[in-house]
Amino acid sequence: MTTTHLLGIRHHGPGSARAVAARLAELAPDVVLIEGPPEADALVELTEDPAMAPPVALLAYATDDVSRAAFWPFAVFSPEWQALAYAREAGVPVRFCDLPAANTFAAGPDEHAGPPGDPLASLAAAGGYDDPERWWDDVVESRRDDASPFEVIAEAMTALREGEKPPQGNEARREAYMRSVLRKTRKDGFENIAVVCGAWHVPALADPLPPASHDQTVLKGLPKRKVACTWVPWTHGRLAAASGYGAGVLSPGWYHHLFTTASDVTTRWLAGVAAVLREEDLPVSTAHVIEAVRLAEALAALRGRSSAGLAEVTEATRSVLCGGDDVQVALVTRRLVVGERLGEVPDRVPQPPLAADLTATAKRLRLKKDPVVKELDLDLRTPGGLDRSKLLHRLRILGIEWGTREASARRNRGTFRETWALCWEPSFEVDLVAAAVHGTTVPSAAGSAVRGTVEGTPPLDEVTTAVENCLLADLADALPDALAALDARAAADSDVARLMSALPALARATRYGDVRGTDTGSLRAVALRMLDRVCAGLPPATHGIDDDAATRFCQLVDGVHDATALLGEDAKARWLAALARLAERPSLPPLLAGRLSRILHDAGLLDSLDIELRLGRALTPGITPSAGAAYVEGFFDGGALLLVHDEALLQVIDAWLAAIPVDVFTEVLPLLRRTFGAFSGPEKRAIGQRAAGLTGATRVVVPTADELDEERAERVLPVMATLLGAGA
Repeated sequence: MTTTHLLGIRHHGPGSARAVAARLAELAPDVVLIEGPPEADALVELTEDPAMAPPVALLAYATDDVSRAAFWPFAVFSPEWQALAYAREAGVPVRFCDLPAANTFAAGPDEHAGPPGDPLASLAAAGGYDDPERWWDDVVESRRDDASPFEVIAEAMTALREGEKPPQGNEARREAYMRSVLRKTRKDGFENIAVVCGAWHVPALADPLPPASHDQTVLKGLPKRKVACTWVPWTHGRLAAASGYGAGVLSPGWYHHLFTTASDVTTRWLAGVAAVLREEDLPVSTAHVIEAVRLAEALAALRGRSSAGLAEVTEATRSVLCGGDDVQVALVTRRLVVGERLGEVPDRVPQPPLAADLTATAKRLRLKKDPVVKELDLDLRTPGGLDRSKLLHRLRILGIEWGTREASARRNRGTFRETWALCWEPSFEVDLVAAAVHGTTVPSAAGSAVRGTVEGTPPLDEVTTAVENCLLADLADALPDALAALDARAAADSDVARLMSALPALARATRYGDVRGTDTGSLRAVALRMLDRVCAGLPPATHGIDDDAATRFCQLVDGVHDATALLGEDAKARWLAALARLAERPSLPPLLAGRLSRILHDAGLLDSLDIELRLGRALTPGITPSAGAAYVEGFFDGGALLLVHDEALLQVIDAWLAAIPVDVFTEVLPLLRRTFGAFSGPEKRAIGQRAAGLTGATRVVVPTADELDEERAERVLPVMATLLGAGA
């Protein structure tokens, strides 16, 4: 006679996992059915490999559309993983019994994807809890006795489902397929069957089952897609509900501790909290830990709990170990309560060729896939540093942001050092599958992605970025195509602003040849042709532009000016000559005119007398104060040291400020604040001291005691007292 045991569980719960392991050992079933995709049946034997270490996840994806993908995560405290472990040790077969991913991915969005509402909320409310998570944690997860909860769970779920409508849509199809697998397992001759599934599904799998014809009708005509399935590493952070995972838990790190710690659970946890805080150089002593344990256990006793739960240890952590500092509590939550444990899968796990190439390359370069952000400082003059840099740049081209560029803590202006922040995300496994359309190795895929970017008529800045990426990632095969596209787009683009915005990245790229061994001669030639077009097109492009456009062109001019320093003295001389011609045009906006004058002065093409003359013209009474303020803003955007060292310029600015009419001064004040407010504190003090000593400068005259009008002075005193907070 066939016997079926239904073990209703909550995904990723240590209490459920412990209960499943104990019940399976007691039942000794002939076969174990687990809620999951049947496509993974062939992958079960890989769990026997010692190199497989949870958390891991089953990844299934549609081979013709990688956007249709799903993960089934397993932690060591997941009941499903414990069921797999039991079957492995007992030598009994395992079958996954959920609706195949092939059908799920072929179906469209389903509004009936799960149980109506939260089934645990009703049970929690009946038990006097307003938090379903806390109720389940109390009655199941935090229990450490051997009592089986499955009969009670089945009874509770049956009562909950009695008042609900029959499942619809995908939920109905899932349960129909589970029943069909159960029938087939019985037909195959297995007599003692254990089914590990979500607690909500237990009533649907209980005998008597509905007629097979009913389920066949529900499953008839389901569309299918070709699906691939594999194991991938997972993290505790991705098991957390905060990550967006539908079956996530609030505290995977705490649950791992509950499942793997046999005794002194509270003491060991709070000792771990103390270790985390000490790593941040925070003062935590053994006495702190002892008091925190006492507080957690006292809170548990007051609340009628058999042992301290997460709420109690968190309150003890906040009060004793963190001194009420929520920032420190957040650190503990991130490091311990959630945690960032990363699982491992064996090398023999089937991988797409691109993912396999990345794994092999990362292993060769000693780059560990770590979910915790780590800083990596690379010296590109060494073969290892250069190869790591190339790999990270190639992955960024493929949209896989394993590394993010950061400013180096070691200040230098060379190109031989890069600093990266590395952080591996499990979702990159799907990104690798999607990127496999470009090639089977990381270099070939990145090169193909660059060629795809420059095909057709993409914007000039995208082509420039693609060229720079080619050099950074050492994609010599794709560089000629990118350069040809860049030359064609630059020649056809008549927008000077776009040319100017693209030129700095191109100029930066010409420097990479020194350390990366790349021939940048062709790139320099393209950059110089672009510079010629910018010089020729700049005058008409800046004629009659408004204030916003003038601000943008000031930024573009600064960018091109810095870029020409990288292209050689000849390029810089041609650029400065073009700016000198442009600066003579009377139609220039004051802001841009002031900026050009400053650049030419700093380059040695205008001396102090020339600048004094130009400032004098720009700040004459015939020029509106707002235009004069714009000129001053453009000129002094490069710093205020000129005013400190050139008294004649300071005299011109001082006289102009003193001559601004009172009714107009308030209008130009924001511009003046924006200009002078950008000066550093020492610069402001030095300017003030120099201005106080100017010949003929306006000074505040303080009357003597004989000249003081005491009656008028007394009228001011109440106001001053109020402002100073001294009372009347």
